[in-house]
Amino acid sequence: MTDLRPILWTPSKERADSSRMAEFTGWLEQTRNMQFDDYQALWQWSVNDLDGFWSAVWEFFGIQSSAPHSAVLADRKMPGAVWFPGAKINFAQQMLLHAAKTPNDPCLIVQSETFGRTELSWGEFAAQVASVAQHLKSMGVGQGDRVVAILPNTETAFVACLATASIGAIWSLCAPDMGHVAILDRFRQIEPKVLIAQDGYVHADKMIDRSDVLETIRNGLPTLEQTVLVPVIGQVSKGVHAWSDLIHTKAELEFAQVPFDHPLWVVYSSGTTGNPKPIVHGHGGILLEGSKQSLHQDLKAGDRFCWLTSSGWVMWNAQFVALGQGASVLMYDGAPNHPDMMTVWRSVAQERVNYFGVGAAYVTICAKAGIRPCDDLDLSALRSLGTTGSPLTSDGYDWIYDAVRQDIWLAPISGGTDFCGAFVGGNPMLPVRAGEMQCRALGNAVRSFDVHGTELIGEVGELVCTEPLPSMPLFLWGDEDGQRLYESYFDTYPGIWRHGDWIEITEEGGSVIYGRSDATINRQGLRLGSSEIYQAVEGLSEVLDSLVIDLEFLGRDSFMPLFVVLAEGELLDDAMKAKINGAIRESVSARFVPNKIVQIAEVPRTMSGKKLEVPVKKLLLGGDPVKVVNRDSMVNPESFDIFVDYAKALNNT
Repeated sequence: MTDLRPILWTPSKERADSSRMAEFTGWLEQTRNMQFDDYQALWQWSVNDLDGFWSAVWEFFGIQSSAPHSAVLADRKMPGAVWFPGAKINFAQQMLLHAAKTPNDPCLIVQSETFGRTELSWGEFAAQVASVAQHLKSMGVGQGDRVVAILPNTETAFVACLATASIGAIWSLCAPDMGHVAILDRFRQIEPKVLIAQDGYVHADKMIDRSDVLETIRNGLPTLEQTVLVPVIGQVSKGVHAWSDLIHTKAELEFAQVPFDHPLWVVYSSGTTGNPKPIVHGHGGILLEGSKQSLHQDLKAGDRFCWLTSSGWVMWNAQFVALGQGASVLMYDGAPNHPDMMTVWRSVAQERVNYFGVGAAYVTICAKAGIRPCDDLDLSALRSLGTTGSPLTSDGYDWIYDAVRQDIWLAPISGGTDFCGAFVGGNPMLPVRAGEMQCRALGNAVRSFDVHGTELIGEVGELVCTEPLPSMPLFLWGDEDGQRLYESYFDTYPGIWRHGDWIEITEEGGSVIYGRSDATINRQGLRLGSSEIYQAVEGLSEVLDSLVIDLEFLGRDSFMPLFVVLAEGELLDDAMKAKINGAIRESVSARFVPNKIVQIAEVPRTMSGKKLEVPVKKLLLGGDPVKVVNRDSMVNPESFDIFVDYAKALNNT
């Protein structure tokens, strides 16, 4: 049994009793005559009785359906579970329910370095969605067509997403700071009909011109028929639609009624080889998972919610969790450290935000900067704070309770792009322990497995989910036989989802995430396949081979070294490092520039030629050199020696 971590916060009876989780458990008692001794019992029921639990979520949150479902879970297998067959729904319709109830209340508040502060009421937001939907239809967009966008975290992306969903088309989004190669690697796979893009943006008071990159992307998408431009740098050219012309047409809100598993959007979570995985989620699965997550985030109508996110991170999509409950969403678009580290906290205070979410790395940066928001700002409205993206250390917990608020519910979550949800997270009715997430999410059969598939308690193992979730991927785009989906999640433990994280689950039901167990790169919550780094770096004539390893140390800063094999006669001097970093910035994103570049003679490989990413990662995280790899399986076993020496130096610093 692991030692109990110290309690940093305990909810008052009033806070616990007024929470959405308490409301849900009370509803279960009143409508289904169900009582639970504690949260563990509630969770156990939710994963044992999937039909009972997910039907309760459907009813409690009033999911709108124009046709009844014939079952809750018609087929329980993974992959391929069949949920709510017969139901006819629309994601956008559910998101806009509050537009009719409170049309004059604030819906979106946007703080943008490029455009300043803007605010949309629910009525204005719904009107723009209806207008854009009508224009998309006039462009020939119908059910199943793909609308893609390169937009920042502003209202434009929200309006365009719901307009696309309302007509049954499929949405996909990339952030403007991504390189053209990374964007094309994603969008080419899904063959879009319409592109909506912004040709520039302001970041840290600097205008970033993306017009040439945008033109390269347009030329690289042969299926593209229409382009819509949000002009910042230049003018709208002939044959291109101006976004401002799309949002002012008076139109009726109409919602195509689609099956529960009709594709809603495509998001991307990269493996270690090949193109990024284009993950397709459905209208119904995202609605149910998001509704349930609102219990774990304690969100209700009238709240003010902000998650500091890029439009390229799945937390952009997670903002719909708050919107679907009628909360006002503060969207922040700009450099979070400009003009100083207090800039976002000032917005949180001024806008009276109730729930603020950030990447764990942001907390670390704030703590190192020595800022204390509680000393200078009125944060009395802020009752909840969430973190994700990487493990939040105990020091991070301490900084929040010391420098933000003593009476705040801190609820780190951990999940993934893959199912657009959280496996483990918070419960406002439970105490907060240092360095620990409070609970496994309802309906999520999360376990920790050893290599043999034996469940572990109080020990670190692979994070698995032993029962299906409605928001698990419908399929991967282009994966006709389902083989790539199977290999991505189900080949280690057949019929069981392996997520690729190391997790410890405590006897009390809490959990600690120890980082990635595979070779996926995770930079402040943005996940990328190593192949995209290799494509950029090895495209340089001076680089013959490379190996990138992303290290998430618990209690230490994350660290990503890049190991390169240079052509004969080339030196790894400052100029060469700048050239390599520049290639990554241009083709992928500045977010994935390595912390350090190291020259090596050879990349260690298996007999079949595969780079030994996972064994090197385990070694650098402190693993035993004898146990992390079988050198007899390597084509060049002597190449591993330099990494053994590097690991010793790294772990002695």
